[in-house]
Amino acid sequence: MQMNVGLFNSIINTSQDCVFWKDKDRRFVGVNKAFLDYYGFDSADVLIGKNDEDMGWHTDPEPYKQDELRVLAGQTTYKVQGKCIIRGEERDIIASKRPLYDGDEIVGLVGSFVDITDVIRTENKNDGSQVLYTIDDLRKYSYFDRLIDGISLEEILDPLTGVLNRSYSIKFVRSLIFEKTPFTFTIIDLDNFKSINDTFGHAAGDKTLTQVTRGLAEYAKDCGLVGRFGGDELLLVDLKNITRDDKIHFFNNLYGNSKALRTDVYFDNGSAFITGTSGAASFPYDADEYSDLFGLIDKMLYLGKHRGRNCYRIYEEAVHKNIEIRKNEKDGIYTNMHKLKKDLEKVQGFEQKLVKAMPSLTEILQMKDLLYVGPDGKMKAVLNKNFLEDASDLCELMKDDMFSESTLDLVKKYSPKFNQALIKNGFESVLVCRIQKDNKVKGYLVWAVRRSLRIWQENECALIFYLAELLADEEF
Repeated sequence: MQMNVGLFNSIINTSQDCVFWKDKDRRFVGVNKAFLDYYGFDSADVLIGKNDEDMGWHTDPEPYKQDELRVLAGQTTYKVQGKCIIRGEERDIIASKRPLYDGDEIVGLVGSFVDITDVIRTENKNDGSQVLYTIDDLRKYSYFDRLIDGISLEEILDPLTGVLNRSYSIKFVRSLIFEKTPFTFTIIDLDNFKSINDTFGHAAGDKTLTQVTRGLAEYAKDCGLVGRFGGDELLLVDLKNITRDDKIHFFNNLYGNSKALRTDVYFDNGSAFITGTSGAASFPYDADEYSDLFGLIDKMLYLGKHRGRNCYRIYEEAVHKNIEIRKNEKDGIYTNMHKLKKDLEKVQGFEQKLVKAMPSLTEILQMKDLLYVGPDGKMKAVLNKNFLEDASDLCELMKDDMFSESTLDLVKKYSPKFNQALIKNGFESVLVCRIQKDNKVKGYLVWAVRRSLRIWQENECALIFYLAELLADEEF
């Protein structure tokens, strides 16, 4: 396999992940410094030209061999959990691999992995069968200080997650209202949780709940208590962040830096990226009765879900008081459509309109870039001007005006060139919409993400479809 190894090394040796690349016969061609340090090698010479079986790194090498053969056939694997033997010790790792191309030909593979042994061991020590909150943690709050000597922790805490159960979460909230203690009440609904249970099994669902709950409890340990409201819903009673600015700062950090939400969870049979939708309101400023407070939070959750999920909504009377939930789903979609139309109404030209649309698409859909395919079958990107791929067989996939898939199985079956272009660039889920005028197909919009099992939301599909309509009169 021909490559500029020196240049490649200079780039990847800055990575803390262990990186390696192999030829089409699965033999090592090169590795980075982190890889050498992990295995305790002074030089890559000891493994160049050898495969995993030669190195004896796996108790059962066959699954790893088959995994790499699939990659060499054109597939991409992402964060697959496995084990390897390091100096006689079996360690847990998470590995990702993808094909290496020379033009259209696969000439090898490149992969990376990280060691998660310590993470796994920590999780096993606190697998949900142990309590997360101790008596001392609860005694900080007057309600539990009065209660704790007469009742066991097992009655107060959720047996799976180790935080407050639903019953005592509600009792705690009502006690704060009775004592007229200001607090912010938040409910967090994990996004698309059912798909985790359906895809990976209920054990994976339980692991997701415990991991997210522990992360949330750790993040909020200085301001309040976390509880399990039921199913995939968590709650937070926050006695510190009451003002609007404090709440915004709290949630921006929760969603941005905490890794409690927007985090990866690893299972024996795969992994998932976990997000959540949060609704929050404060006592006594927004409501002074439990039922009214909960009603406001429920409204905020509804708004967040129909905004596309993976976000928070804080109740503000001036903004939300007169919102009618029954109309919000359609109104929210229509509002976004109207914004997009206003952005583009004075812009001429296909590519010019796409460039103008990107700030709104980024804001509304958290889209990083948008791809499009013209009559020549070439796929380009709006922002990345160096992106150019062959998608000339995309039409074979499109039986309807819109196509979405959380995997690439159907794409591979009907449009192998388009599939190869997606895999080459690390994309694993895709949404495609026709651009057409008078029943004549002029091209396609393509929204592709580097995340498998992506669940495409109604508002996302509606907005991309509307954008295609706005572009239909323009020439490529």
